[in-house]
Amino acid sequence: MEKIDHRPKLSLVFALVRIALLVTLKRKTSSEMNIKKLLTAFFSAVMLAAANVSAAPYAAIVINAETGEVLHEENANTRLHPAGLTKLMTLYVLFDALETGLIGLDDEVLVSNKAASESPVKLGLEAHSKIKVRYLLRASAVNGANDASTALGEGLDGSEAAFARRMNGYSKELGLSRSTWKNAHGLTEKGHLSTARDMATLFAAHMNEYPDYFNLFSRIRTHAGIRDVASSSRRMLGSIKGIQGAKYGYTRAAGFNGATYVTRGNKKVVAVIFGGRSTATMIKRMHQIIDIGLANYN
Repeated sequence: MEKIDHRPKLSLVFALVRIALLVTLKRKTSSEMNIKKLLTAFFSAVMLAAANVSAAPYAAIVINAETGEVLHEENANTRLHPAGLTKLMTLYVLFDALETGLIGLDDEVLVSNKAASESPVKLGLEAHSKIKVRYLLRASAVNGANDASTALGEGLDGSEAAFARRMNGYSKELGLSRSTWKNAHGLTEKGHLSTARDMATLFAAHMNEYPDYFNLFSRIRTHAGIRDVASSSRRMLGSIKGIQGAKYGYTRAAGFNGATYVTRGNKKVVAVIFGGRSTATMIKRMHQIIDIGLANYN
């Protein structure tokens, strides 16, 4: 099943605007009509409706991090924009490349014009400069830097397209059957989609297969070669009890997305949210679904 559009249609937007106008007109006679208030009501209705139209669909899941058992889910198989959670796939590929010797932490990557020109969040790489892989990994994992993520992909495979093919190959091996990757960073692109279920499976695989690198997802701040960077996930890391790692992402199309790995006692869960309305509401809901998942833990 393809992505479900939970947003109201444009016809509903215009209906809401029409209702607002009719209500305003009904309350005032033509002699006492206040044009300023009428326009205020009109534009308020337009803005409210537009906000509803642009709201990203919501999806969530909590799984047992060790067995994969689903403890809570809502729209977990709906294909949505992953935004910065894409970097979990990028980093999974890079960690495997490190383990198999395809690339080394101290190898230097030549920064392309494309990588340097990626939209924020950015490390601030300059075209034709060189930077070590270890710093690009830190910038991508901790800060969510888009330029660093593209540079990693190009450094491994020579081009973004070639790296995307590698991402899709690994995705298939992991059983992420409803994910398709077009880039290394997660900025919105047609066909670049994943699901809450696939992302939870991927984050659990990070801990299970590459535990030596998992500390990157728990750092509040780190040095990334050309400057220090703060974690884009720091609000989750600082507020969720037992959290061992987190990843955050946002684009207008995706909404506010988050992934967390939490251990409390002998219980280990991965929780993922797509389509939060704000960072604060996403984190509030993250707390709630983690508690639900732990309550359902066998």
